[in-house]
Amino acid sequence: MLNGIHDALLIHNPAAGRRRNRRARDLDAACRILGEAGIRVELAATSRAGDGTNLAREAVRSRRGMVIGCGGDGTINEIVNGLAGSRVPLAVLPAGTANVLGKELGLPWNIPAAARLILTGRLERIALGLARVEPPDGPERYFICIAGAGVDGSMVYSVNSRLKQATGTLAYWLAGLGHFFTYPLIPFRVAVDDHSFQAAQVIVGRTKHYGGPFRITPGADLLSDRFQAAVFTTTSRFRYPAHMVAVWLSRLERQGDVHFVDTRCVRCEARPGDTIYVELDGEPAGRLPAEFRIVPDALTLVMPENETK
Repeated sequence: MLNGIHDALLIHNPAAGRRRNRRARDLDAACRILGEAGIRVELAATSRAGDGTNLAREAVRSRRGMVIGCGGDGTINEIVNGLAGSRVPLAVLPAGTANVLGKELGLPWNIPAAARLILTGRLERIALGLARVEPPDGPERYFICIAGAGVDGSMVYSVNSRLKQATGTLAYWLAGLGHFFTYPLIPFRVAVDDHSFQAAQVIVGRTKHYGGPFRITPGADLLSDRFQAAVFTTTSRFRYPAHMVAVWLSRLERQGDVHFVDTRCVRCEARPGDTIYVELDGEPAGRLPAEFRIVPDALTLVMPENETK
């Protein structure tokens, strides 16, 4: 139960997802549900990149009782970067293209129904991932669900934004199919604890879910202070259709050229002259070299009692 929380800032992205025509009505219903339970809600819309982070930081400075994020993975990532290190809880109302965190928490894709679950939720203090990506003097950035490099990073960079708005997660899978024909599988070094791999792709997971209903890091757990890293060591493009089918069938762990490691730190380095892209929570984030590490006790998350494992 959310005892002692009487106000919230609801940060939403009006441009996120494919149900924008009914979003205002759903948000009004969510505010009414929370208000009737004694939580006064103020709405704040984002209009440009970085707004979610700035609004969340202001919520911390203003000592808000809670921040509620309504948008896709990019919006939630921005809000997380504004709340990281504070004690202001984050609750989620799923919207956007995929919303991996909403799927991980077992939230319904219905804003009023998800708002009701906030009222009976529990507060959990969780770790976050922190990434430092090329250029080396650039800012570090937190992520809550997934980071990736190689094929995964390039795929995110290549997603058609209009197709993403129209088809949702299908746009990512179409980009992945296109990469089968066009992307050169460029090996790079992945260092995980005492292990070193030459890989063409790495997924660093805090969540089991990756996109849609699919799971690439099934051993990841938001309540753990570790990542699960999935390291794809093949450089044969003909293996990737088999990997995609294995993801669909939840059998990726049976693939001999995919290695799973539980860890607190992953380092990736490209060969001189190679450009390898990185994504964080489904958004473009730069290029290698990169380091992904765990930051314990970094965020308070509102988790529903019906959370799926």
